[in-house]
Amino acid sequence: MNWITKFIKPKIESLFRKKTAESDQILWTTCECKNLIYKEDIQKNFNCCPKCGAHHKLSCVERFKIFFDNKEYEIIDTPLPKDDPINFVDTKKYTDRLKSARKITKQDDAVAIATGKVENIQVTVGAQDFRFIGGSFGAASGEAFIRGVQHAIDNKNPFIFFSCSGGQRMMESSIALMQMSRTVLAVNELKKSNIPFIVVLTNPTTGGVTASWAMLGDILIAEPKSTIGFAGRRVIQDTVRETLPEEFQTAEYVRDHGGLDLVVERKYLRSTIGTLLTVLLKKEETQVNTDTSNVVTLDTLQTSSKAL
Repeated sequence: MNWITKFIKPKIESLFRKKTAESDQILWTTCECKNLIYKEDIQKNFNCCPKCGAHHKLSCVERFKIFFDNKEYEIIDTPLPKDDPINFVDTKKYTDRLKSARKITKQDDAVAIATGKVENIQVTVGAQDFRFIGGSFGAASGEAFIRGVQHAIDNKNPFIFFSCSGGQRMMESSIALMQMSRTVLAVNELKKSNIPFIVVLTNPTTGGVTASWAMLGDILIAEPKSTIGFAGRRVIQDTVRETLPEEFQTAEYVRDHGGLDLVVERKYLRSTIGTLLTVLLKKEETQVNTDTSNVVTLDTLQTSSKAL
């Protein structure tokens, strides 16, 4: 037993470690279309498959780099609540899952907030990393979202968010569910301040994220073929006892049934959102300029003189 423990097991573990280390230097990758693709080609194509057009998931940093002008942006610090508020354990401790996710993503939680320019317009942008426990939305994500909203209000910046999540984080139970109402209230403050809120729904956007802030944007955009919904396809099919269409819960299906405004390829997102912001901001400016509530007219002068 000592021989196995001391020599065989460490040797096997070292083989796996070497294989993992080498995987970072692999020049080729595969896509859902089962084609072998040169990694550099997919990166040059905004992490989209050049053969089938599939939009691969992005980290927050990758998202910011392709979205902001000249890849220039500044990460905004966000509050970090207590890691494990209910001491959750399933097959693994929640604290261990957090450590692993932080090591993979190199960020404190699934949500990151940044500020910079898009088409020369100063904006505040949020994004989710699916590698962080499925992009799940917990207390830290809620704090980051609210911090992004506050930054947008304080600086009068449009707020843009890229959703990528399976929903609320079950390891935080009702604390995660509470973030649904908190984020909705935050979006309401954006609307009170007449600040544009644009949501880009990426693959996947489901669960409590869809049921709260993700569908409250002034304009809702999705990347092609993204899965967008609340409950899973199988759950819905078993509930309604009907066969659902093949394209059910895809971005295109949701758009065609009135749930989205646009489906836009990733390479056109920056220019499309830039154009939309130009229109929205000019409209807001026009509303301010045409507000006549404080304008003194001839009629008001005549009325006031009669009163005297």
